[in-house]
Amino acid sequence: MAPMDREGRTGRDGDDAARGPAGTGGNRLVPLIAAGSAPRAAVAALALEQHHVIPADRRSFHHLAERAAQGRQPAVAAFFAHLEQGEGVALERLGVLAAACGLDAETLRAHEPRAGCQAYPAYVAWLALGAEPVDVVVALSANFAAWGGYCATVAQALRRHYGFTDEACGFFDFFAEPDPRGAALAAEAVRAGRAEGLLTERLAHRYGRMLQEYESMFWNTLADTCVVQ
Repeated sequence: MAPMDREGRTGRDGDDAARGPAGTGGNRLVPLIAAGSAPRAAVAALALEQHHVIPADRRSFHHLAERAAQGRQPAVAAFFAHLEQGEGVALERLGVLAAACGLDAETLRAHEPRAGCQAYPAYVAWLALGAEPVDVVVALSANFAAWGGYCATVAQALRRHYGFTDEACGFFDFFAEPDPRGAALAAEAVRAGRAEGLLTERLAHRYGRMLQEYESMFWNTLADTCVVQ
């Protein structure tokens, strides 16, 4: 896992439902990275975990696109197809980040993922299996705003405090930079879902709240295991 104005890869689309629940929970790691006080090992651990998160999310988005297409929801399917394509780009850039962290292919293969970091993609997969796809559009759009903001902060800090190159920061830049097409696709998906009576805002906001809590769990798991208090 923002903006027309740096709010995440899908951004806000002008629709109240797609803005989702407010608040992102207590992220303990990003402020430490922003201050340059988190160890480089925390950044390496993030890269290791994302090597599991990104492929899982890509599979989930592919399944959601297929479900939406089968349900004759082309606007929703287009949104998830766009996300799936983006995860492929992110995975390529993640390899550069991993190399900058000193992680080789064997280290990536041997890494045992942390449950607290993988709760987010597990929940996305759960949504992909059974939730109404347009409700997932709303939930993801809300959480991508938080994720995009975190990525923007981390990218700046890695350059300033840790000596990472622009290329090494490309993974974070990708999620922090504006994505007008994603924002437009999200807006159209929500409009179409509402017009067809498929959007349930109560559930969409519940899913968004859960995703934001799992997002915080991802970062705080890394803080708990990689930062010496």
